[in-house]
Amino acid sequence: MPKVLAVLGVGPGLGLSVARRFGREGFTTALVSRSDARHADYRASLSGVRALTYTADVTDESRLRDVLVRITADAGELDTVYFGPADATGGGGITPLTEAGAGTLRATFDSIVAPAAQLVEAVLPGMLARGSGSLLFAGGLSGKYPMPMLGSLAPASAALRMYVLTLHAALQGTGVHAGLLTIGGLIERGDIHRVFTAQDHGFEVGTLDPDDIADRAWTLYTEREAEAEFNAMAAV
Repeated sequence: MPKVLAVLGVGPGLGLSVARRFGREGFTTALVSRSDARHADYRASLSGVRALTYTADVTDESRLRDVLVRITADAGELDTVYFGPADATGGGGITPLTEAGAGTLRATFDSIVAPAAQLVEAVLPGMLARGSGSLLFAGGLSGKYPMPMLGSLAPASAALRMYVLTLHAALQGTGVHAGLLTIGGLIERGDIHRVFTAQDHGFEVGTLDPDDIADRAWTLYTEREAEAEFNAMAAV
C-alpha cells in the first residue's frame, strides 16, 4: 500500500507544495484545513496524486484526534505528518515583547507549542509500535535568532524549535524521525504572503519559494535530519 502523508493546516503555499512533493514519491496525501472552501482547487492542483481532503481545526485536540482517526480509516496508517497551522498567533496578532504580559505569551504557546505536542501525543505511540514514521513541523526563524519585530511569537517559536530538536534526539534508534523547517521569510502563494504584501508594515521581508522548501522537506524526511533553515531576512 502507498505510504500516507497528512498535511495538517494546509494552505495554498507550503502545505500544498509539501503534499505535491511527497505525492510525487507515491504518497497518498490527506489535506486538512479549517474550511473546505479551497479543497476542490487543492485536489485539482495535485494531478496524479491521490489527495483526500478533510475539514478540522487541528489546534483543537479533540478535532485533531477525530480527523486523524478518519484519515487512518480512509487511507491507512500515517507514515508522515506535516504540521503547519497558518495562524501562529491564535488570532491575537503580534504584540511587541516590551508590551506582552504573561497572558499574551501563554496564548502564543497555546497556539504553537501545545498543538504540536498534542499531535505527537496522538500519533507517536503508533509510530513507535511500528518502528517507523516521521513528524515534520514548520517553525519560525525567530525561534533561533532575536527578531524584535515578531515580538510575542518569538518565545513560543523558540520553545517549538527546542521541542522538535529534543524530540529528534530522543527518537534516535527507534526508527521514528522528527524534523523542523525553520522559516524566515514570506512564503510565496501563501495566505500570510498575500495579507502581508497588501499592507505597508514599514519594513521588508524576503520571499521564499514553497516548492524549494518542500524539496528540502523531502530530504529532511529521507535523510532523517533534524532541521533545515530558510533565511530571507536581510537583517539576520
